[in-house]
Amino acid sequence: MKKIVTILGARPQFVKAAVLSRVISEHNVIEEVIVHTGQHYDNNMSMVFFEEMKIPVPKYNLNINGLSHGAMTGQMLTKIEEVLAFEKPDAVVVYGDTNSTLAGALAAQKMGIKVIHIEAGLRSYNMSMPEEVNRILTDRISNLLLCPTQTAIDNLEKEGFANHNIKVVKSGDIMKDAVEFYGAMSDEKATVLQNENLEPNNFVLATIHRQENTDDIVALKGIFEGLTKIHQTKKVVMPLHPRTKSVLEKNKLRYPITFIDPVGYFDMLALLKNCALVVTDSGGLQKEAFFNKKPCVIAREETEWVELVTHGFATLVGSNAQKMQEAYQLHSNKNHDFSVSLYGDKVGETIYQEIKKLIIQKE
Repeated sequence: MKKIVTILGARPQFVKAAVLSRVISEHNVIEEVIVHTGQHYDNNMSMVFFEEMKIPVPKYNLNINGLSHGAMTGQMLTKIEEVLAFEKPDAVVVYGDTNSTLAGALAAQKMGIKVIHIEAGLRSYNMSMPEEVNRILTDRISNLLLCPTQTAIDNLEKEGFANHNIKVVKSGDIMKDAVEFYGAMSDEKATVLQNENLEPNNFVLATIHRQENTDDIVALKGIFEGLTKIHQTKKVVMPLHPRTKSVLEKNKLRYPITFIDPVGYFDMLALLKNCALVVTDSGGLQKEAFFNKKPCVIAREETEWVELVTHGFATLVGSNAQKMQEAYQLHSNKNHDFSVSLYGDKVGETIYQEIKKLIIQKE
């Protein structure tokens, strides 16, 4: 039986990878070994997390976290290389743009093992973002690039990938499968609406955590001033990220919006399903808002998911409070047609078939 090693480093990657793991298990032709680098330490990722989410438990947990980018990536490279030397896989699968993604791709390619990059081709064109560096380098050293959108395909074409011996495929966005699968489960398991006494369609869901916002106090103040203005019209609910909480407390900043503790995935899906609108600087949440038929205000200057903006489902406002309020009013008064297909269907199966083609050759 052929074998793949999947490298994961953050909770959202586990949610996405679970889609492909289920398809692999159903076909029973390829063995999958999962490695958790430990990059994002997360109290929510206990055994209960894996059991409730129906996610395979990693065979390896490298427990590498809390280090600088260089130290973290270097230690991952060493440890992943040891795992690959022992497991001898036919290919390594990596997701997205974390340090774990780059370390997994580098370790595999240097050992002559094929690299498969899921969520390939995304670009913010902001090289100050560590994620942008990771995704560009990972794309260049991969053998199979599975792109979620036509925009991602176009990005690779502009960068001359037609001149490289790398297969590029428009697979669709695997997160769409995950939201559909877990959306049904969240109806039974989520408790956040009752716990926080939230009425459907009567609140705005906000998440702010990106380093470019939390490390820039002027930007952070602008974002929260915008959220405060929205809160005067409709309740703003924010699951407060530890990094954001720390900066607010350190600078003694207080805002009259509704802060709640960080929530698990089922509760987050319930918040998405029942909110009126989303304000976020998260890349993944922008798409999940769309999958749940909610407009989105993006607290960044650019987005990798440009089709959301061009189709009118999202608006970029950066940290400008006035732009945020205007975007909120725009989307609140607009009827959005979410029936347009931007991210494919049965994406997990499509990705599985492409992996199978890559590693299972006819004798």
